[in-house]
Amino acid sequence: MKSIFLTLCFLFCTSITTAADIQPNVLLMMADDLGYADLSCYGSKTIKTPVLDQLAAEGVRLTSFYSGCTICTPSRIALLTGAYPVRAGWKGGVVGYGVNPNNGLSPDAITMADVFRIAGYQTALIGKWHLGDSSAHTPNKQGFDTTYFINKSNNQTKQLWRGDKLEADPFDNRRLTEQFTREAISFIKTNQRRPFFLYLPFSAPHFPAQAHPDWQGKSQNHAYGDVVEELDSRIGDILSTLSELQLDKNTIVIFISDNGVEPGQKNWARANPYRGLKWSTLEGGNRVPGIIRWPEKITAGQVSDELIGAIDLLPTLAYACKLKTPQGNQNYLRMDGVNILDSLVGDGDSNRDHARKHLLFWHGWGTPQAIRSGKWKLYFDVVKELPDSKHGPVLFDLSKDPSEQTNLSQQHPDIVTMLQTEASRQLSEIKKNSIRLAGPTDPNAKTPKLPRWLK
Repeated sequence: MKSIFLTLCFLFCTSITTAADIQPNVLLMMADDLGYADLSCYGSKTIKTPVLDQLAAEGVRLTSFYSGCTICTPSRIALLTGAYPVRAGWKGGVVGYGVNPNNGLSPDAITMADVFRIAGYQTALIGKWHLGDSSAHTPNKQGFDTTYFINKSNNQTKQLWRGDKLEADPFDNRRLTEQFTREAISFIKTNQRRPFFLYLPFSAPHFPAQAHPDWQGKSQNHAYGDVVEELDSRIGDILSTLSELQLDKNTIVIFISDNGVEPGQKNWARANPYRGLKWSTLEGGNRVPGIIRWPEKITAGQVSDELIGAIDLLPTLAYACKLKTPQGNQNYLRMDGVNILDSLVGDGDSNRDHARKHLLFWHGWGTPQAIRSGKWKLYFDVVKELPDSKHGPVLFDLSKDPSEQTNLSQQHPDIVTMLQTEASRQLSEIKKNSIRLAGPTDPNAKTPKLPRWLK
C-alpha cells in the first residue's frame, strides 16, 4: 500500500514541480530534552546561545509550540508522521524502556522523509533515531537516503551507525554533536545542487551531559550548559555553510526540542515560567522552543503565540514545498497535523482560519490527559502535580496562569463540558483509525490507563 502511494506521489509531484530551483531545501533540527527556557532568546540567564538567538531574530520565535509528545519515541513518531503517536500504535514508553527494541514505527506509515524523497529530494537522517532497533525499522526503511545515527538515546546505546554498517562501538558521547555536525555539513555540500531534506535530531543535551573538551567549563551552567552552548555553536557552523553555498535564502530552517526537561537534569535545565518535566503533560513537559526561518517568506523578527504542534510541521512543509501528502486518503495513517504556514507568513488576524484549534496531550506512559484550545487547558485525568484533579477535571487559563496553579473548572463549567466533549470525540476517532507498531506482539507491554474524567 505504501509503495502504491509513493508511486502516485511521484507522478503528482513531477507534474507540479520540475525545476529544483523552485523547491526550497529543508533543515529540520531537534535537540533532545532541551527545556523551554534553555536558550537565551527564551529567557536563559546562564546559557548563551547567540546563534539560535540570531536565527530567531531572522525568522519567527514560537512561544506556544509543543513537541509531539512528552518523551522521545512518540515525539519522533508524531514529528515524522504528522499524527498523534497513538495512531501509529504507541501505547507508552520509549524504545528500550517500555517499548521492545524489536518493535518500532511501521514501515506502512508515510513519513516526512517519504514525502520529500518521492518528490525528488535527497533525504538524510543524521542524529538520534529511536524508532526501532531491528533491521526492519531502520531509518533507510522510512524514506531516508543517507543515514548516520545512534538508534536510541545516548544513555541506552554505545553504537553509532552509518547506514547498516557499525561505525563505532563505543562512541564518544562528548563528540557526538561534533560528529553529527560534520556529517550534516558534508551532506549539504554534496547535495548543494539539488533539493534536500535534512532531519538532524541531535542527542544533546540528553543525559549524560558530557562536555566536549573544547567547551568544558565554558558556560555558567555546569556540563549541561557547556553541551547546549556547543550545540548552538555547531548549528552556527551549519548555517554558515548554507550561507557560503548561497543556499540560505532557499532553505527552510527549523529548530525544536523533542520534549521538556529530563527529571535528572532539573538542577540545570529550565522551563520557566512553566512547571512539569519530561513524561508530564504539564506545560513544562512538552512546551518547547520552536524557531522557523524562511527568508523572504516569513517576516523576520516575529514572535508568535499561535498554538502549534510538531505534528503540524509535515503538512506545513509539504505545502511550502508543493508536495503531496496522504492527508484525506483513508487507506493511510491519518494526519492530525494542520498546515499553519499562512498563520506565520500573514498578518496573523486575517489567517485565523488556518490556525490550530485544539491539541491533545498524552502522559509518557500512554494515558491521554489534557486538551488545549486557545488560552484554555483542561486536564481530564488524575495528574499527580494537580491535587484538584483527584476530584474532577481541572481547567487553567494559560494566558494568565502559565504555571497552572489556579483551577477554574468551577467558574467555567461550560468550557469544561465543551473540552471534555471535544477530547472524547477526537480520542474515539483516533482509536478507530490507527495501526499497530511494527514487530512481534510484546506480552510485557503495558496497557495505558484510561483517563479518569472522560466517559
